[in-house]
Amino acid sequence: MSTARRTHGFRESVIRGMSRLAREHRAINLAQGFPNFAAPDLLKEAAAKAIHDDINQYAITWGAQGLREAVARKYQRWYGLVADPEREITVTCGATEAMIATLLALVNPGDEVIVFEPFYENYGPDAILADARPVYVPLDPGQGLDLDRLAAAFSPRTRAIIVNTPANPSGRVLTRAELSAIAELCVRHDALAVTDEIYEHIRFDGEHIPIATLPGMRGRTVTISGASKTFSVTGWRIGWIVAPADLTDAIRKVHDFLTVGAPAPLQEGVAAALDGLDDSFYQGLAAMYRGKRDLLHSALEAAGFRCRPPEGAYYILADFTGLGPAGAAGAPLDDTAFSVWLSREVGVTPVPGSSFYREGGGRSLVRFVFCKTEEILAEAARRLRGLHGVLAPTDTRAAEPAVESGLQR
Repeated sequence: MSTARRTHGFRESVIRGMSRLAREHRAINLAQGFPNFAAPDLLKEAAAKAIHDDINQYAITWGAQGLREAVARKYQRWYGLVADPEREITVTCGATEAMIATLLALVNPGDEVIVFEPFYENYGPDAILADARPVYVPLDPGQGLDLDRLAAAFSPRTRAIIVNTPANPSGRVLTRAELSAIAELCVRHDALAVTDEIYEHIRFDGEHIPIATLPGMRGRTVTISGASKTFSVTGWRIGWIVAPADLTDAIRKVHDFLTVGAPAPLQEGVAAALDGLDDSFYQGLAAMYRGKRDLLHSALEAAGFRCRPPEGAYYILADFTGLGPAGAAGAPLDDTAFSVWLSREVGVTPVPGSSFYREGGGRSLVRFVFCKTEEILAEAARRLRGLHGVLAPTDTRAAEPAVESGLQR
């Protein structure tokens, strides 16, 4: 049997490769979605205390008791969603592990998994690793969900639909009507909803509605979220899953063999933040990101990109048609070549849009992040203003200081 059987049909992470490209060209890294500013003090102090208190060994495989209880309190307080921390909450190594553990546990070979396109780059490969077939439905920035096309994507083989709201990279926040339509289809076809809600508190328009709270969905929804984006700790790898007990039992078995458990002292820090940060923190988080969104969106439009301000999350998917030099035989650059050119000649690194589409899609698009300090975003805006003046493949920035995620070197 070929050792590559389960990886046939998907590519290595382009996003992490673009971070390496940014370092190579001393460019501002607006590719990978990690903040370059500090996490809340409460979070850091609680984690440091846990280390000093020698909480350094394995936590319970499915998560420290205190964190699972804090997650349960959070969902009841915010959404009225009651979950048993003993039987319905699992702590994972980030939302990324939560998604693959869920699909490996609940999806069978030959099943179909519906994925909205553009998509976070892991969703299709996760379905393939579970020996399922991803079925794609378009959900573009600023566009409503085509409910007829979604209904046509469901079939007797549909096991699950992955719902990401707020969405990476489209920035869509699904409306109550859209989520209700998804819920009705899941009930009609006896399918699961697997939700990625990692950006639930980074939202500029609409409301966040966990689909698990809609009629008929509590028993067929796997809700995934985590600390990475809300608390600016993408390297801590603390995520969680809220799901009915029977689904949780299967997920925990896979999770145990994938990673054993998430970092013990960091779980204590996240538990303290969930309990200790009040509504003003979350309001301030959304307001902070709104300012960053507006700054970058204005800069991109002024530079000639065509893009919509996202409703949520911290990404802007932008069309670069008409920008950049011609490629071979005078043809426009594709998304990968344009991303390399922009990194080298302008000093700003995005992600090629094709990373978020099936083969052949997204070739005129790139994605930028705005989870950076205003200083970094302002410098990126300054460099982008000079985009039209870059006429030849020379390094016009040789004498400029390098800026990568807020660090000068």
